[in-house]
Amino acid sequence: MCFTQQSYEAAKEILKNLRPIDDAFFREIFRNNKPLTEYVLRLFLNKPDLAVIEQETQYDLKRLLGARSLCLDVKATDSTGAKYNIEAQKAESGAEPYRARYHLSSLDVEHLNARQDFNELPITYVIFITETDIFKANRPIYPIERINLVTNQPFNDGEHILYINTSYNDKSPLGNLLHDFLCSDPNDMITYEMADRTRYFKETPKGVDIMCEALENYSNEKIAKVTAEIALNLLKAGQTVTFTSTMTKLKFDLVKQLAIDNNIPYTI
Repeated sequence: MCFTQQSYEAAKEILKNLRPIDDAFFREIFRNNKPLTEYVLRLFLNKPDLAVIEQETQYDLKRLLGARSLCLDVKATDSTGAKYNIEAQKAESGAEPYRARYHLSSLDVEHLNARQDFNELPITYVIFITETDIFKANRPIYPIERINLVTNQPFNDGEHILYINTSYNDKSPLGNLLHDFLCSDPNDMITYEMADRTRYFKETPKGVDIMCEALENYSNEKIAKVTAEIALNLLKAGQTVTFTSTMTKLKFDLVKQLAIDNNIPYTI
């Protein structure tokens, strides 16, 4: 058991209301689950034969020294070598165009080694699953592609962005899946794939324990992120590494590295 009995019961109450679109729950239902990832991608891309051969959750991307790191919700590779990054984004601010751009560029850096030709870059997809219809056109999927504005032809650079609108509702297989992303009760879900995974984490003792531990870790990550932001603000304001470390209770070397990674002049 990951919590005290009291906090464990509180975590179970939180768990009841979690939906697949919610970040902490999204991570767990897709963790080590190639079949669910494959099912979702087939519907999103309308490719019934798409085969996922590799899949990871919370995949860290950071190959450029000093660049902002990314932790991908889900990273997958299909049988053709195409790469997929699937992100659950409830807030519109989390799915802004510049973020999509950075995700794509980070995937490129991750998958091209020294001395490789540029044409060896894989086809990449960044997919934002959103709770609301951020483009307000009542469509389930918004594909974003580069085009040549003179010829009106696709640029064909191998990069693709998709926004998935879970608020869209119809009776198609895709519509049923979108409906399930916003359900907290597996008995209200339509697709077996989503309901079965949700039921495991909400109704089996082992699944509930896993989710309770995941919620604890998720809470600690949020606290750590806020603390790091406070440290960055102190450093930007000209505070010393020692003062910042004392005030935030972060290790001295970690604060120093934060300054270096963010190109902030610092004093000890």
